[in-house]
Amino acid sequence: MQQPPAPPLADIAAALRRERQRAGLSITELARQAGLAKSTLSQLESGTGNPSIETLWSLGVALGVPFSRLVEPPPARVQVIRAGEGPRLPADEADVLVKLLSAGSARTRRDLYVMELEPGQPREAVAHIPGSVEHMVIGGGRVKAGPVGDEVELGPGDYVTFPGDVDHHYEALEPSWLVLIMEHI
Repeated sequence: MQQPPAPPLADIAAALRRERQRAGLSITELARQAGLAKSTLSQLESGTGNPSIETLWSLGVALGVPFSRLVEPPPARVQVIRAGEGPRLPADEADVLVKLLSAGSARTRRDLYVMELEPGQPREAVAHIPGSVEHMVIGGGRVKAGPVGDEVELGPGDYVTFPGDVDHHYEALEPSWLVLIMEHI
């Protein structure tokens, strides 16, 4: 898998500060709720940290906001993301890259991602905010995905949906990519 571009640290830092302040939480309290070191959160809010998918999901769950709210840059009037371009975030424990294509508005509450997966270490995802539902269409390769204990094997063109507010699993059986729609009810 090629080296991903650096995540949009300034956008992430601003979003974390904004959402933490909106929630009325101190850095210490948010770090505690997300299971992170206070120093890690301080670095992220100052734009000097290097967040993983897992760290940002934990922060989103603790703040009660979708992952996308923490990584999406300010929108342009017309937005084009060319194949291979745009910031991608790596997972800590699996060879997985996630790129947010479009975040839902407060009214739609859906986010659109492209996920690239390599065989090897599966990605074990913890439950997202309550009411989350995942929709996936496999673009290439073979993937085993779904709630823990209820995974299904999928190939190109296959679609699956499952609750995202329970622990779930993604595993590339060969180099793969998919489109993921995260719905927040």
